[in-house]
Amino acid sequence: MLFLDFFNHVLFTFGADHVTVAELAGFLTGAACVWLTVKGHIANFPVGLANDAFFLVLFLSAGLYADSALQVVYLVLGAIGWWQWIYGGAGRTRLVVRRAGSGELVVLAGLVVAATVPLAYLLVAAHDIAPFWDALTTALSLAAQWLLNTRKVQNWYFWLAADAIYVPLYFVKDLWLTAIVYAIFFAMCVAGLRAWRRAAREEARRGDGGEGPGTKLLPEATNQLSGAWFGPVRGPGGVA
Repeated sequence: MLFLDFFNHVLFTFGADHVTVAELAGFLTGAACVWLTVKGHIANFPVGLANDAFFLVLFLSAGLYADSALQVVYLVLGAIGWWQWIYGGAGRTRLVVRRAGSGELVVLAGLVVAATVPLAYLLVAAHDIAPFWDALTTALSLAAQWLLNTRKVQNWYFWLAADAIYVPLYFVKDLWLTAIVYAIFFAMCVAGLRAWRRAAREEARRGDGGEGPGTKLLPEATNQLSGAWFGPVRGPGGVA
């Protein structure tokens, strides 16, 4: 298939990693997606969907079927999250940054454990080279995406935990460039956690004030794209 052949074309060699068009495109869109998420910009979703597609091609070509399946799930969750950020707030307004409750976090932690065990057994049967770690990072990433979709600060803790495992895991899988991407993601997640904490504090202070849902969320996110793609702009800042 010409489409797959193009994205599987090797551009250069980086250590033991034969970097393809798909991996390089995943590097670029992945970095852009995390940066946009740190800034609280809703454009992280379309960029993230492109990133998922590139990594789906990459992982399928590398025979990493658990990682491939995760990208398919991300595509679905990304589309849902895009809608939630625009219409998931009170009165179908934009979501604001806030903290998850302790009950929600306990449930998610339990689901991570519950999902890791059977998934690890499934990956053993599929002859995955790192079944437990692949299962754990898959469960952590899905929990993180859930919290990201609902715009909860604690999504960053789950991404940090997953990325801390992904970095050495992709080196073992000879995907060196991807491992470096995830090391960069880890640093960006730290920045994202700090930015979203500030945004949540500001939202809490504004909670009893005159600004309603859908107003400015992250002070860094000042450049918005068209309402046709990213939903109606509300509030004085016009920020997603």
